Amino acid sequence: MKKAAPILIHGDAAFIGQGIVSEVFNLQSLPGYETGGTLHIIANNQVGFTTDPRDSRSTRYASDLAKGFDVPIIHVNADDIDACIWAVHLAMEFRKQFGRDTVLDVIGYRRFGHNEQDEPAYTQPAMYELIKAHPTARELFANKLVAQGVISKEQAEEMVTDATARLQEAHRAVKGKHDLAGMLAKLELKPVEAAPLAKAGKEQLLAWSEALARVPDGFTVNKKLQSQFDRRKAIVAEKGLVDWGMSEALAFASLLSEGTPIRITGQDTERGTFSHRHAVLHDPKTGSDYIPMQHLREAKASFEIHNSPLSEYSCLGFEYGYSTSVPKALVLWEAQFGDFVNGAQIILDQFLAAGQAKWGQTARLTLLLPHGYEGMGPEHSSARLERFLQLTAEGNLRVAYPSTAASYYHLLRQQATMPQPAPLVVMTPKSLLRQEAASAQLDDLASGKFHPVIDDPGVQDRSKIERLILCTGKVYYDLTQHELHANLKKTAIVRVELLAPLPYTEINEIIATYPNLKKLIWVQEEPKNMGARAYMRRRLIERKRDKLEIDYVGRPYRASPSEGYPGAHAVEQERIIKEALTE
Repeated sequence: MKKAAPILIHGDAAFIGQGIVSEVFNLQSLPGYETGGTLHIIANNQVGFTTDPRDSRSTRYASDLAKGFDVPIIHVNADDIDACIWAVHLAMEFRKQFGRDTVLDVIGYRRFGHNEQDEPAYTQPAMYELIKAHPTARELFANKLVAQGVISKEQAEEMVTDATARLQEAHRAVKGKHDLAGMLAKLELKPVEAAPLAKAGKEQLLAWSEALARVPDGFTVNKKLQSQFDRRKAIVAEKGLVDWGMSEALAFASLLSEGTPIRITGQDTERGTFSHRHAVLHDPKTGSDYIPMQHLREAKASFEIHNSPLSEYSCLGFEYGYSTSVPKALVLWEAQFGDFVNGAQIILDQFLAAGQAKWGQTARLTLLLPHGYEGMGPEHSSARLERFLQLTAEGNLRVAYPSTAASYYHLLRQQATMPQPAPLVVMTPKSLLRQEAASAQLDDLASGKFHPVIDDPGVQDRSKIERLILCTGKVYYDLTQHELHANLKKTAIVRVELLAPLPYTEINEIIATYPNLKKLIWVQEEPKNMGARAYMRRRLIERKRDKLEIDYVGRPYRASPSEGYPGAHAVEQERIIKEALTE
């Protein structure tokens, strides 16, 4: 907060018209989002020039939105250079004293319309007749200095000539081939190989599992939560099993011990939307908080966790910026339900997916998006996996739908140490959070690794397999836990844990181990126009070594992501599973 002062420049039409502005103002004093005060400058020059102010806002001033956030608003005439400088000094002194945002409403005009080539006289003829006859801000300031005897008219003209010459020279340098090549060479980013993470041993994992449930003397844990911790510890001790939440916590602990800073935010993230994380404990007697992850003896880096406001757009934008500024940190943003990430679609499209191609901007940001069809309705089922897969190209995104806590553990560790950072989108579970079948063996964490594709562990004789089901995520358990699964003789089920970049080689190698295959089937619970079906079929056919067509089992084409009633969902889900398992 003391090392830098953030400055945001807004257009007058955007300041009042775009909801992101209100969201950003709301972040200013929230834990985890404070900047020590941002200077907001409204370039109030009718940038949305074809729309008059009377058509673009219901308030007198473009800055009136900020009144609801208890920040000072300074209106200043853009033609008065001295007043503008004074206003900036006042704003910075306010920031220094109170650490809060300030708004400078710099009221001016655009001489050449919206983009310097438009003809503004079409829509504001009277205004632009006045503007044409109005001297520029430079001319007004120069005349003022001449009138005060600070400089002569000749000196003012000489300054303009010198400044113009410098600009022209800079323009020629940029256009010159050799100079441009030199500039690009300086800007080129050199990838740095990251040292591989040392594997955490079984004893260390057990020690961390104990430490992450430990509280200081005098701190009281909620009774229900304590019983959850006790059950979790008993399962680890007796069966060597680690559920999803503990697997994540152990991944974080291992990264902190290696010196990787971690920041995770989102709605309900401290507790976890589905009460699976409980990274922040609350004493019911004193109201005090305690974060066990911040007290690990082996930690060599910081752990930061915050509940976010009810916002996706501004919060995801904040985390994207954070991850680009601290490239060695593992920065995670979690949606309350994966469906809600569409509130940040602009950040996804303009920055997350395209930032590397447009600006060479890399980020290690990880999105945790709860996804899965459990009859909760169309707003609580789908993180729109298909949208992310449609955006993948040129190594810009990694998209995973892990089916086990072990996969998730290794995926997080891998993401933190990828030599070339790229955003990771994870379809995280809901019902699988506590399902024993999806838990991890401690040995898998200690000595395993992330497998982008998982073969069917139950196949005894590969020569008998004629049908190969490909699927991803939760639907695997719907298939394997159905009564028909036990009677399968000709069918194997393979899980694709990493969808983008698609692991063609691993998939083809597994397919090749089944010599008598007659049919490949992609099974999903999402409708046919959603989920991974179209992406998988297109990308896999491009690289498939066999001539088998890829059949489909799942919901038909639908407008809504899922059924709105649990009963209807159960009927459709049963149909999908039976159809997939019928040999």
